[in-house]
Amino acid sequence: MAAINLDEIVAIDIHTHVHASIHGGGANAERMQAMREYFRADEQMMSDVPGMAAYYRERKMMAVAFTVDNYTVSGGDPSPSNEEVAELAAENADAIIPFASVDPGRGKAAVRMARRLIEQHHVKGFKFHPNTQEFFPNDPSAYPLYEVIQEHGLPALFHSGHTGVGAGERGGGGIRLKYSNPMFLDDVAVDFPDMPIVIAHPSFPWQDEALSVARHKPLVYIDLSGWSPKYFEAKLVQHANSILADKVLFGSDYPVITPDRWLADFDKLDIKPAVRPKILKDNAARLLRLVD
Repeated sequence: MAAINLDEIVAIDIHTHVHASIHGGGANAERMQAMREYFRADEQMMSDVPGMAAYYRERKMMAVAFTVDNYTVSGGDPSPSNEEVAELAAENADAIIPFASVDPGRGKAAVRMARRLIEQHHVKGFKFHPNTQEFFPNDPSAYPLYEVIQEHGLPALFHSGHTGVGAGERGGGGIRLKYSNPMFLDDVAVDFPDMPIVIAHPSFPWQDEALSVARHKPLVYIDLSGWSPKYFEAKLVQHANSILADKVLFGSDYPVITPDRWLADFDKLDIKPAVRPKILKDNAARLLRLVD
């Protein structure tokens, strides 16, 4: 297991997807191609954990990596599995931080899975995608799962706003946008006040809602993944530069947006010199308990 030397790390990417398994297979190739076209991605879409580790290590970065479990819709387990991501992350701990994804629709099985992934596989947080998992984040049926996450002091990261998944496909690929309004996370933040929550992405068309929840609830953060910084709304940049300077996180949404592309555009934003390292590394290091 490689050790983490945080002093040598220049950035922590809080939001990356593992689309390929070292055992073969992975995410749906047709959907991946559609997303590649939507995001105008120029990278290989089917990266496994060792490949991602090499990619981020070369850039002196770390990445939070996860798969997505949408058993409710697909009827199958994610590929790669949570266990594979966690085990390979442990072998590449200088570059990869494992999150797990457990579909709340699994019910009691989801709770058992989450506890096992934390206690046996040492995952560092959980990723939820309400659109593809087809649930409202404040649905009480998901609360037993959040209880386990809060019990262990881990963060929960939720997709919010528009999604490239299904975009342009017939009927949006069956994806419903209604589930990803960040205001649903306000209820979660009230009911689970000790569980850090990350609102993923600039939350178009609900940017104001995301900013309000993050301003109001102490443990709610915003990650900036999924959008090139050149498209950020002025109010998001203003909040990141001021009242939310300690609660905004660098995320790329790799591989659909690479850190190289994201950082090149971020360099052009009018971000205060004192705030820039907070967004790129310091806020995430504190959230992920890499520092005291």
